Amino acid sequence: MSETHGPAGTFILAQSSPTPEAPAPGTGTHSGVEIGVPPAEAHGSGFPPFDATTFPSQLIWLAITFVALYLLMSRIALPRIATILEERHDRIADDLEEAGKLKSESETAAKAYEQALTGARGKATAIASETREKLSGEAETGRKALEAELAAKLADAEAKIAATKTSAMANVRGIAVDAAGAIVNQLTGAEPAPQAVEAAVDKAIGS
Repeated sequence: MSETHGPAGTFILAQSSPTPEAPAPGTGTHSGVEIGVPPAEAHGSGFPPFDATTFPSQLIWLAITFVALYLLMSRIALPRIATILEERHDRIADDLEEAGKLKSESETAAKAYEQALTGARGKATAIASETREKLSGEAETGRKALEAELAAKLADAEAKIAATKTSAMANVRGIAVDAAGAIVNQLTGAEPAPQAVEAAVDKAIGS
């Protein structure tokens, strides 16, 4: 009860309304949801995917999703993957072809190099042989010319020696004749005959 003041100083006793009792635990409602009711009973029979009443709609959406995924894969994803694989295959084939071509070119170049090297060796051997023969011929010609020159010089020297010997012998004969005449004159006191002295000197030189 509560006490209030009315007009003219009278007191009015007002009976307050009884306070509503709190609901017992586990009973009552809150925001339109029954309090104390288990969740399974509040929302239905159980987890919706496992609810048999939703199986038809689930199967329909599964079919729609599968068809959409199949169309997405077959129309977009798989063609792109096939295109990428084909491009990679073509690139690998091109690389292999280029590698084979380069290998063939390198083998051809190696064969050409070997042939050129063999030809160069043959030419070098021929040039060396020709040069050796040329030098040998020139040396032989020089040797023969030198021998001929030496032979000519030797013959000239021998001729000079013979002329010198002849001249010397002539001088020696004259000296011997004069010496022999002087000796005979000194020994005998008489001048000998020049013919006799010359004959004697020639006989002595000739012996």
